[in-house]
Amino acid sequence: MSTEPSQPSLTERRKAATQLDIARAAAALFAERGPEGTTAEDIAHRAGVALRTFYRYFRSKQDAVGPLLSGGAERWRALLEAAEPGDALAGVLEQAVTEALRVPGADAAEQLGWTRGLLRAAVEDPALRAVWYRVNQDSEERLLPVLTRLAGDGADPLEVRLAAAAATDAVRVALEAWAETDAPTSGPGSPSDLAVRCLHELMGGMRLFKG
Repeated sequence: MSTEPSQPSLTERRKAATQLDIARAAAALFAERGPEGTTAEDIAHRAGVALRTFYRYFRSKQDAVGPLLSGGAERWRALLEAAEPGDALAGVLEQAVTEALRVPGADAAEQLGWTRGLLRAAVEDPALRAVWYRVNQDSEERLLPVLTRLAGDGADPLEVRLAAAAATDAVRVALEAWAETDAPTSGPGSPSDLAVRCLHELMGGMRLFKG
């Protein structure tokens, strides 16, 4: 039996594309008017979809930006899924987070720009902060089986679980710290630079990452 992941269907790809269109519309309106000055109707109109389509995918206007906020985590997880067990886990994580957060093209730079704006808006919007925390919790849960495979059969499940939590928090804290500044998207002070620093600090004492 093949272990290759199944490819998304055409319907699933169209659904994801519609969700991303709505997310971009929501982020743009939040930047222009703030979350308080934006309604679900405004977002649906900007995205070119019916209001019922908006609510088919999202529960609230803040919830609509979830696909933008989760994009980096999805890239990171995909890179880790491509890694092989047996490699030094600390190095694999560092390489993957660096690759996921670097900005080789306009699309990645744009997504980081959206993230910065949304994290700044979240400071004053509890519902938007809740979406951000939920995205990170989901990322941690999805990361756990990936790290379990990479760590190998002999790894302590508790240590792997702690590693998934620490790795997720390293990226979260790095993005939040970067969003508070006007630092660039690459080089010193960038998301990838800060995330690697956070990884070193959080994982330096874990047995799973030694040796």
